[in-house]
Amino acid sequence: MSGAGDSVPAPAAASPRSTRSARRLIAPLALAQFICSFAGSNMNVMINDISRDLDTTVKGVQTAITLFLLIMAILMIPCSKLTDRWGRKRCFTWGLGLYGIGALLSAVSPGLGVLILGNSVFEGVGTALLIPPVYILATLWFDDMTSRAWAFGVISGLGGIGAAAGPLIGGLITSAISWRAAFVFQALVVATIVLLSRRLEDPLPPDPIRPFDATGAVLSGVGMFFVVFGILQAGTNNVLFAVCLAVGALFLAAFFLFIRRLERSGKEPLLSSGLFKNRTCNLALVTQNIQWLLLMGSSFVVSVFLQEVRGYSAIKTGVIFTAATLGILFSSLAAERLAKRFAQRTLIVAGFVVTLAGIVLLLALVPSWDSIWAFVPGLALVGLGLGGMLTPSVNVVQSSFPEALQGEISGLSRSVSNLGSSFGTAIAGTVIVSVIAPGNRAYGWAMAVLVVFGLIGLGAALLLPSKVQRA
Repeated sequence: MSGAGDSVPAPAAASPRSTRSARRLIAPLALAQFICSFAGSNMNVMINDISRDLDTTVKGVQTAITLFLLIMAILMIPCSKLTDRWGRKRCFTWGLGLYGIGALLSAVSPGLGVLILGNSVFEGVGTALLIPPVYILATLWFDDMTSRAWAFGVISGLGGIGAAAGPLIGGLITSAISWRAAFVFQALVVATIVLLSRRLEDPLPPDPIRPFDATGAVLSGVGMFFVVFGILQAGTNNVLFAVCLAVGALFLAAFFLFIRRLERSGKEPLLSSGLFKNRTCNLALVTQNIQWLLLMGSSFVVSVFLQEVRGYSAIKTGVIFTAATLGILFSSLAAERLAKRFAQRTLIVAGFVVTLAGIVLLLALVPSWDSIWAFVPGLALVGLGLGGMLTPSVNVVQSSFPEALQGEISGLSRSVSNLGSSFGTAIAGTVIVSVIAPGNRAYGWAMAVLVVFGLIGLGAALLLPSKVQRA
């Protein structure tokens, strides 16, 4: 594969560490992915508590959650490029610091504005800095598909568990203490990760003279912002919705034309356009995006429905999500064993089928059965299906490119995943909070939207090849 990203040679990797040593050091990386995913979903069960305490609305809390996910998506690619320039461990440590500051600021926020500053901005920027090193280091430490499947299984599995267990842990803390204590919990976990990561070593030395495409970063970031912001306006201001989507599309088109011009002039762009010439990677990125869209979308929709329509408390809402957490935990723990027995494509296809079955059950049972048990089978299948395919999708994407391009593809992969999380909360969330279709109707429409996206993801998975060929 050719591209401007190849014009600046990457330093040679250090001698590979032993598998036993790498497996010990995977703990802080996995825990980092856990807490970042936790932050994206734990606020879902605090909607009523935060709304009352900060004198805001469900839409206001939705905006804070979506902005957190969006800022991650916007900055993930630029920050992944900076890992080459500043070093992976340094970016990881700086990201943890920013995240911890944001968590503490959110815990003492007097209003929605400060909450957005702490949770959406500081935690979002911190996450964008620390997550790319997680996947780059795991890729560099493990050089075969099976061991890499184990590493990604642990990391992605804890990420999925963090997203699924966010409502449960957040609900427990909110009911026992306060929603503010949930952010203190995040700060404590970050402090633990800092201690665990002291022995982390970067296999590749930083390259301080590596160029950075600031213009490309601005164009891509502004484009993605307007797309997601426009989606948030759907149903309330359709003119602004259309304008924002059009502006976002223009900026993204300008970004693509700009990086192509840089490549033709022999310079290094923010993202090599050659990355998009790998059909297998493109399809796997689609599946990644939709997996997180389904996970965060279903979590937000069910949480809002339980609190706003059924009147459930934070703890009762969180406990219901135990089914999804257990499903993700079970399938994630089996990731390495499944990778030895089945092709990555088979696992992704099976994951979408099981997840779609779960969403259909949630769509069919919940409106007609006024019991918490109506949620259990659907959420369990959603968790089982998503947990089973998160790892294979990451493995396919990362394994499609050589070590020299791991910084770029890791950033693109994480950006696409977080953009999916943003879309899930923005699209399905906008339907559930819409005044046009209140109550069960809003819930039904939101779940139907998720089914449509699930079918698109299944279609992309079916087009994946049985074996992954490295570019």
